[in-house]
Amino acid sequence: MANDIAKKHVSFSGRLLMLGAGSIGQGVLPLLLRHIDMPKENISILTSDTRGSAVAKSFGIAEEILSITRNNYRDVLSARLKRGDFLLNLSVDISSVALVKLCRELGVLYLDTCIEPWAGGYTDLSLSPSQRSNYALRETALALMDDPGASTAVIAHGANPGLVSHFVKQALLNLAADTGVVTDVPNSRDGWGRLAQSLGVKVIHIAERDTQIANTPKQRGEFVNTWSIDGFIGEGCQPAELGWGTHETALPPDGKHHEFGCDAAIYLQRPGASTRVRTWTPMEGPFHGFLITHNEAISIADYLTLSEGGTVAYRPTVHYAYHPCDDAVLSIHELAGKNWEAQTTQRLIQDEIVSGVDELGVLLMGHERGAYWFGSQLSIEDARALCPHNNATSLQVTAAVLAGVIWAMENPRAGVVEADQISHARVLEIALPYLGHMEGAYSDWTPLFERAVLFDEDLDADPWQFKNFRVV
Repeated sequence: MANDIAKKHVSFSGRLLMLGAGSIGQGVLPLLLRHIDMPKENISILTSDTRGSAVAKSFGIAEEILSITRNNYRDVLSARLKRGDFLLNLSVDISSVALVKLCRELGVLYLDTCIEPWAGGYTDLSLSPSQRSNYALRETALALMDDPGASTAVIAHGANPGLVSHFVKQALLNLAADTGVVTDVPNSRDGWGRLAQSLGVKVIHIAERDTQIANTPKQRGEFVNTWSIDGFIGEGCQPAELGWGTHETALPPDGKHHEFGCDAAIYLQRPGASTRVRTWTPMEGPFHGFLITHNEAISIADYLTLSEGGTVAYRPTVHYAYHPCDDAVLSIHELAGKNWEAQTTQRLIQDEIVSGVDELGVLLMGHERGAYWFGSQLSIEDARALCPHNNATSLQVTAAVLAGVIWAMENPRAGVVEADQISHARVLEIALPYLGHMEGAYSDWTPLFERAVLFDEDLDADPWQFKNFRVV
């Protein structure tokens, strides 16, 4: 193992309690042990099932099987955490906001990869689509930013949301250098927004194509994926959401603004897993991705917003465009056909993967060079060589979790923060050794490229369908 990939980045004297031990919990455990100087006896796992038991046992990490609910979370966690400890939340169906509030009371550091509601929150039909959106979940978390000196809570810091916010900053710097724009590295939200505006960036896709293939194909009545199936189904059933740019001239027919909050995003009155968009990555070229709601589509758009005299002057359109592994696409097709009732069987593929790459990056469009994609191209072979208990998809997440945990330990009194607010250089320094080949590629592709090959299209007839949102 190369010395740089075995480096201890930080020493930590407290205890670290990992909540949940699914694919990400199992994959991040060896990274925590490798890069944080702390006794492994100070790490423990609290989880609702035995999925991670074998991995925990192999590393000598204590594991306790106990379900956390809204009725017991305070008593259970208060008995296991004290001031200066760390709660690493890698669970589903447990309210992130409730945990952040408790950690603030206890003086405990915190990180999660997604702002989660309590069980059922994604599909609670007593709530409006706006109320069960990621926009709404984010607003409840942002309300906790009123005490910037509180114990650090890093929210929504996995691969995406999380790592891709740092990719955007690096992509802006790369684009500036390649187009002759002289700039220092911005040190403020306003500075990053002005850089994006000056470069002419109008649209940012989080463009991801997962080509990993298992040796056993998806079976009927089975949901197959390369990362958390519960998490994917949950967010896939939420409304499609996207940050809404100032250059947009018309809302989609089923597009709605929220009636509260920062107003940086809109939602569609349909599930994200039923909505496809056109996008591009260097290895795959053009493809159709699902417009799955993600926190980064809102946070990046919000972070880069510029206002003048109380009026928004600049904001890019930002959304996720995701083509998961082919078996997951078949799983989504089956899920939708059953009116979003989840399959009875789940299979998270890892050891049975025989080939493939997860190509995850950000596609910046509207500038003078056309389109620029920057991101990670990580193969299953490289992922296995770099860290055990990971596939290509999970390692992109776990490397970002590791980086966020280390940043929080180094900055213990930052209060509630999103990925966009923390040092992209520090996060990338820690995560890059695990991200495979980092590619920056220009293209003249646009969502209108070769649209009218088989049938004539009136691209001026519907400004939303063909120009602004570029939905399939």
